[in-house]
Amino acid sequence: VFCFSDPRTDPWPLVHSPLPVTLLFAFYLLVVALGPFYMRNQKSLKLRGLLVAYNLSMMMLSSYMFYEFLITSVLDDYSYLCQPVDYSQSELGMRMARVCWWFFFSKVIELLDTVFIILRKKQEQVTFLHVYHHGTMLFSWWSGVKYVPGGQAFFIGMLNSFVHIFMYGYYALASLGPQMHCYLWWKRYLTIMQLCQFVAIAVHSSYNLFTECPFPDGFNVAVFLYILSLIALFLQYYYWTYTRGKK
Repeated sequence: VFCFSDPRTDPWPLVHSPLPVTLLFAFYLLVVALGPFYMRNQKSLKLRGLLVAYNLSMMMLSSYMFYEFLITSVLDDYSYLCQPVDYSQSELGMRMARVCWWFFFSKVIELLDTVFIILRKKQEQVTFLHVYHHGTMLFSWWSGVKYVPGGQAFFIGMLNSFVHIFMYGYYALASLGPQMHCYLWWKRYLTIMQLCQFVAIAVHSSYNLFTECPFPDGFNVAVFLYILSLIALFLQYYYWTYTRGKK
């Protein structure tokens, strides 16, 4: 299955060739590397209005994608244990493919998270975890949309969209200013939610490795190994932020 791109999504923006996303990622790394040097002699930008609008927009986009993933999977009677990709031109098959593309494109938009951090001179937030997560999600979902837009992959997009509703809601509140800090006590629980999401995806993707399911094992193996790396990095973040940091 991985040898052949899905003819439905192949002509869609950024999908046909890996070159556009590769160039985009290279430019992203350039911004990460050179942005702090440029901002060193510049005043930090507040960007409050822009950040509130951006975070609320991402919150709404995440809500839309979660709704589409959920409703389409229910209407098409998706199985959480084994769901092959519907490569047909059916209405529901195309609907699932479209929301998979939007989820991939949301990962392109999310690269702006890093740009805003650099412009605000909060470089300490541009950690290895931050850059690794943003960059790898870009490539993993490009391959997902190109080869398997739907099927088992829907669960990852649905769960991640749900978590991002709360994540961008948190960011929207935080961007309103210090007076909102008293309402942000639930940051630790947001990190726990992210970790629970990764564990659920790891279980979901590994299950099919031990059962017969017409969904490519290679994709499930790649997702499982990738998710393990995110679990390790987020556990490290949790330890240094909430446990070691408190001491």
